[in-house]
Amino acid sequence: MVQVIEKALLFIILLRLLSGSVEITAAMFMLKFNDLEKAFYINTLLALVGPVILIVTTGIGLIGLAEKISMTRIVCLFAGIFLILFSLNSK
Repeated sequence: MVQVIEKALLFIILLRLLSGSVEITAAMFMLKFNDLEKAFYINTLLALVGPVILIVTTGIGLIGLAEKISMTRIVCLFAGIFLILFSLNSK
């Protein structure tokens, strides 16, 4: 029996696999360069990738669940994402 995967779920899975591959590749570059300054630069670039993946995967999930979730819950989810991103940028 073949199980069918929803398109939204498949896209989320693929984006998370891509994100994880980018993280592992970045760690390997840090190891290869063996330089704190370069590692810091690579880590800064990763800080840009993480929130983008979070927003995109959450957006895909919400689009896939749009008819199943109330508008109040969608607003709460976006507020939560905003707070996460805001806390990352606060000092």
